[in-house]
Amino acid sequence: MTTHIRCMIIDGDELDRLVLQHYLKQYENIEIVASFDSAEKAIPYLELPFELLITETNLKGMSGLEFRKLAYKIPACIFTSSHPELAAGVFEINTLDFITKPLTAERFHFSMQKLFNFFEIKEKCEFYDAMVGKNHINIKEGGHIFQIKTNDILYLEALKDYTRIITLDKKYCILDSLGNLLHKEFFNSFVRIHKSYAVPRHLIRGKNCHEIELIHQIKLPIGRAYKSNLSFFEP
Repeated sequence: MTTHIRCMIIDGDELDRLVLQHYLKQYENIEIVASFDSAEKAIPYLELPFELLITETNLKGMSGLEFRKLAYKIPACIFTSSHPELAAGVFEINTLDFITKPLTAERFHFSMQKLFNFFEIKEKCEFYDAMVGKNHINIKEGGHIFQIKTNDILYLEALKDYTRIITLDKKYCILDSLGNLLHKEFFNSFVRIHKSYAVPRHLIRGKNCHEIELIHQIKLPIGRAYKSNLSFFEP
């Protein structure tokens, strides 16, 4: 992993900030650029380039969740909290991980592995020019243009401002958000099941409280805010 990651820390507890700094200094490719005890102090720094935000959920004044909505340009966000019941809610606002306090080295290392995997996927991902029509998607790869039909798509995965189109043979990343794509007529047969996923209704083979199963034994999580979208499906 060679990506240089610039990090911002926000935590009202000085000891927790020091612990985070200690853990982060073990990773040569992570630079702690700024550390604050409140979200308000961090706002003027939002125009600087950061790749990672680590913030406490419950801060005095503006909460960490509210700040994350302002800091939407930062690709990766990790929340820390003494309130584990907040975990479900934070994953609805573009969150990479949620660490319950007190912080431990083992749990923090696990979070860093998730972080490095996230950036590795972003770096290796191929991005394609695409035009979404009424009946198909035209994908431009090099000097060639070919088509993807609805029936060829297994599911869609959100990657911030990009969307990954998953087919049985290949994965394509296109510059359009998942939300925008689902408003297009071509994706009328898709249902959003999670902040990060949308699937064709006809490919759903089963579901429980936490996940759905598609053909080819593909299993994807169900987001709390999207459970009602699956009310049409009765196993």
